[in-house]
Amino acid sequence: MTEDKGLHERVTRQGQEAIGKLAQELLENPVVSGALSRAFETRERAVKAQEVAMGALNLPSASDLERLTRRLRGVSQRLEGIEDALDRVEEHLRDGGPISKLEERLGAIEERLATIESSVASSTPSASA
Repeated sequence: MTEDKGLHERVTRQGQEAIGKLAQELLENPVVSGALSRAFETRERAVKAQEVAMGALNLPSASDLERLTRRLRGVSQRLEGIEDALDRVEEHLRDGGPISKLEERLGAIEERLATIESSVASSTPSASA
């Protein structure tokens, strides 16, 4: 059992080394590396040509859709932040926040002013007298 495991590991390691060596030799080969470079350049030109064609047809390209998706996510995150802030303000107001306390104070001031007005009106001689 241990011999089978050791043999398996050795064969696996040798296979990986052989594949790595083959890949290295292929990449060092000027014909293969040149072909890969030309393939990538061709791909880039094809992508640009596709974007130009899509633009001529007034259709969004994949990069346009990706950019729009990123912007939409950003707007969505900001909107969630605003919703969270509004929820906190609403909760604060429900719990008797500063605006509720200010309204209470204004109400008390108005009551006190009404009392003062009535007191001043009763102590002032009437204009008809």
